[in-house]
Order: sequence, then C-alpha cells, then structure tokens
Amino acid sequence: MLVHERMTRNPVTVTPETPVPDALRLMRDKKVRRFPVVDGQGRLTGIVSDRDLIHATPSPATTLAVWEIPELLAKIRVEHVMTRNVVTIAADVPLEEAARVMADNKIGGLPVMQGGTLVGIITETDLFKSFLEMLGGRRSGVRVAVSVQDAKGQLAKIANAIAGAGGDIVGLGVRELPETVDGQWEMVFKVQDVSQEALVAALKPVVHAVLDVREIAHAS
Repeated sequence: MLVHERMTRNPVTVTPETPVPDALRLMRDKKVRRFPVVDGQGRLTGIVSDRDLIHATPSPATTLAVWEIPELLAKIRVEHVMTRNVVTIAADVPLEEAARVMADNKIGGLPVMQGGTLVGIITETDLFKSFLEMLGGRRSGVRVAVSVQDAKGQLAKIANAIAGAGGDIVGLGVRELPETVDGQWEMVFKVQDVSQEALVAALKPVVHAVLDVREIAHAS
C-alpha cells in the first residue's frame, strides 16, 4: 500500500496572507485539522494546524476590549503562525514510511509531493484507517494472538494450520516482541468460518504460545 492510495487528493489550502480567523473558520467548515500553505504560484511554503490557529486567537482572559479583538485578529495572518520547514512525503512511498516519518517527527500529517507539486495530504487518521483494515478491525470472527520463534516458514505453518481447520484469514498483523531474549514475534490473526476452540487446537502444535483469543462480533 502506497501513500497515494490513502492520501486526500487536492487538499484544501490557504495562502500565507489568509487571515487567521478565515483559516480557522474554513478549517472548521471542512472538518480538518491542518492546511498546507501555498503561495500565489502554488508552491508549498508551510503548513498550519488547528492548534497554531487557536493559539493565535485571544483567550477568554484577555484584557482587550470586545471591539478590539476583530481588528487585532484581522492583522494576524497564516504566515505569522505556520510552520515553515515542512516535512513532506512523496506520493509513491510505502505507507509505513509515512507512518515512520510522522512518528519520528511527532507530527500528525504530511503534505504529499510529486516532484515539486502538492498533490495531497496524508494524516494520522488515514493511517489509523489502514491499520484497522489490515487487522480486519471491522470484521467479525475469532481474533487470536500467538507468539512464534524468529525462524523462516512460521507464517506458512500457521496459515496452513488455519486453512486445515477450515478458517479464512481476514486480518493479519506482525510485530517483534522486544521484551523477549530468544527472538520471538507476535502474530495477530482475525479468522472467520472456524470456532474459537477449533482454531486454538489447530494452532497450538505450530506456535510457541497462544497469547490471546476472543470472539469478536460486529454489526453488519
């Protein structure tokens, strides 16, 4: 899965000259949390978040008179509060690379570039939705987590065992268990068309341990 498959195309943008109240109003209307900032030539010059905009507005404790606030806010423009050194991602990059960049930089969204052109934006919400899909989070079935040794062929053994029990894998996740000293991995499966008892019985001979198993039902 690549970034361009999950990004929002043609994102709403603002200019550096956009007044903060206008940007905040547009953000609320569009129900988004950040805007790429582009200049008159369409070049990306920054990114502004809802937090940036809210922090630019007076608090309820302000000593300003009510009639002074609109005049003051009209003078504050996006260029005064935006982040200028924008971290971006290319459209053809794997989705997990976008997740790594966001996590490493502690940010919630990335403008997506193709060459020097802004073509989209990808956010933490897009990643959450992809994570949900990969683990079969909206599907009913048996969710089982197992630990396996760090060795070739483990996934094939488990898949064969599940198929042999009549199960259909509709979600899968894999992670290394950092707390183990003998190199173990956790694999999580969402499986349909098999009972919890039959699935555990099929898996026990081919895994190190069954860590968790539960029935999950979602309304259709």
